Amino acid sequence: MSSLFGSGEISTSDEYLHEITGFIRVHKDGRCERFLGNEKLPAGIDSSTGVQSNDVVISSETNLFARIYIPKTATSNRKLPVLIYFHGGGFVVESPTSPNYHPTLNHLTAESNVIAVSVDYRLPPEYPLPVGYDDCWEALPMGQDMVFFAGDSTGANIAHNLAIRFGSDRIAGINLEGIILIHPYFGGSDPIGSELGKNKQLKAFTDQFWKVANPSGSGLDDPLFNPEKDPNLSGLGCSKILLAVAEKDCLRDRGLHYKELMEKSGWAGKVEMLESKDEDHVFFWFDHVSENACTFLDTISTFINHNS
Repeated sequence: MSSLFGSGEISTSDEYLHEITGFIRVHKDGRCERFLGNEKLPAGIDSSTGVQSNDVVISSETNLFARIYIPKTATSNRKLPVLIYFHGGGFVVESPTSPNYHPTLNHLTAESNVIAVSVDYRLPPEYPLPVGYDDCWEALPMGQDMVFFAGDSTGANIAHNLAIRFGSDRIAGINLEGIILIHPYFGGSDPIGSELGKNKQLKAFTDQFWKVANPSGSGLDDPLFNPEKDPNLSGLGCSKILLAVAEKDCLRDRGLHYKELMEKSGWAGKVEMLESKDEDHVFFWFDHVSENACTFLDTISTFINHNS
């Protein structure tokens, strides 16, 4: 069973409007309790990487902000790639300031030598999708030559869907080089691969996040969640994808299925893949310097900087 998702046990209590065990509890009066990602770490200089971060308000009207990360190698005479990062958390928890994401972005910025922009989009159920997608779109910086979208889990879902949107609604001054999808959160009404067997219960558990986040959508086969139902796949607005999956992740087969879909869609780009052996969902949260974490970060750096 996935360590992050626990046993995959689904709450059957009728005491609450929604309850996803270990993540969120929604009371009948609309009040939300969140059990992950509540602690906030301040921006500043990271002692282990030398990365400097600061928070920038994008919209005072919606309280949308992003945390910007600048590597210690940055100089005024060299333009660095820009990595727009969308955090995971089942759409319903987490933020760029949490202990899971702030250290991760410091390491990612230092290893890849990028300017990173970590977006604090608004969360369901208070702000149902597509609000989060729209917030992330609003946060895209203008006038950048080398831009990459990246995210883990639900953040990878956001990165993919924004790249689809960018393909048909390009923003002048942004050159989207590629997207980095880390343990992406996709699904569908029909189970695939291990979802038919050992991960049947975990599929039911992880499907809950989509149902809470997008209650007015078209269910588990909404094209935003099930890429197989999206007629616009071939229009993805970049030329390369890095897909990272983890061997023990219950979402692994969805990632592999996504690769097959993109390669058969008529999209003219290339999908590169990294599989982390013996690892589970978002394993890099917990150890940034393990052998697999270092390989993971090195692969992202190479993907970004190969043609930079």
